[in-house]
Amino acid sequence: MIHIEIRFGYVAMSVMLEHASPSKTVTLKSYTQLAGKDPAAALNKVRRTAMENLDNTMRLLRHNKAHGVMVFRFSSKLLPLATHPALAGWDYIEDLRDRLSLIGSFIRKNKMRVGFHPDHYTLINSPREEVLLSSLRDYEYHSSLLEAMGLDERARLVTHVGGCYNDREGSIERFKKNWGRVPERVAGRLTLENDDKTYTAQEVLNICNDLSLPMVLDVHHYKCNNKGENIIELIPEIFKTWELTGLSPKIHISSPKSISDFRSHHDFINSDDLYPFLESARAFVSNIDVMVEAKQKDRAMFRLVKDLSSYPAMRQTGNATLIFV
Repeated sequence: MIHIEIRFGYVAMSVMLEHASPSKTVTLKSYTQLAGKDPAAALNKVRRTAMENLDNTMRLLRHNKAHGVMVFRFSSKLLPLATHPALAGWDYIEDLRDRLSLIGSFIRKNKMRVGFHPDHYTLINSPREEVLLSSLRDYEYHSSLLEAMGLDERARLVTHVGGCYNDREGSIERFKKNWGRVPERVAGRLTLENDDKTYTAQEVLNICNDLSLPMVLDVHHYKCNNKGENIIELIPEIFKTWELTGLSPKIHISSPKSISDFRSHHDFINSDDLYPFLESARAFVSNIDVMVEAKQKDRAMFRLVKDLSSYPAMRQTGNATLIFV
């Protein structure tokens, strides 16, 4: 039996570290109103907010290092309105390069695994050209931030296949066709995740195999959306998609808010929702990274690690790490 080393991470914000939001925003309405009177002041408001978000991101990364958290997802809202046409003239990368470089240097020095998960409106299988173009811009925005941080393709973007548009097979084929329009610098960072309503783990795995993409398995989404396939049988094929990336396979875990609201995320993770998966997965891989998607963020992650440490053959090796022996 293979021993499996498991690292845990969380999403974007800490509930334990006060006044450290990396997602403070400037609404388009407030920007437009101020820009009508003083364009320079309006841009400066956006710049100050972006700087604060990046400074808070550094605080989060230091918090993570202090607690042994090596896996982290950035907020996609680091730079307010960065991709909006109203700020098309703002060179946000050059403007914020020092802060982005500092973040990247810290990540490289501490060998952390980081990435983004672009929002749900990023849909490259959309039949609408304007949605596709907007999605490609959003991917490029995220990729540009990682490049400015000096992070290579191990810093990834997680995305979904998209909508069904009343034609599942046609929408899958359109995803594959539109994949050819994804810039190479972006394509090298993308990973696909199964979703909770439309595309199952098996369908996403098939696309990943066709396009040579790594797949992030969302365990909760699998429970919400499957066609009877056995997740245990899919595990080795899903993990195999990571073989050429230099990265450990990555999964997402969340627990349902309630039986009646099964798709929504709970504040915390029920360890019984993850342990059986890990028990099966250790036969196929020696390292795995787990992204905790829970309302209580880092608090939920730390509690999950502690809860799992009481299970058979589980040994806690850090605040955010376990070994399944």
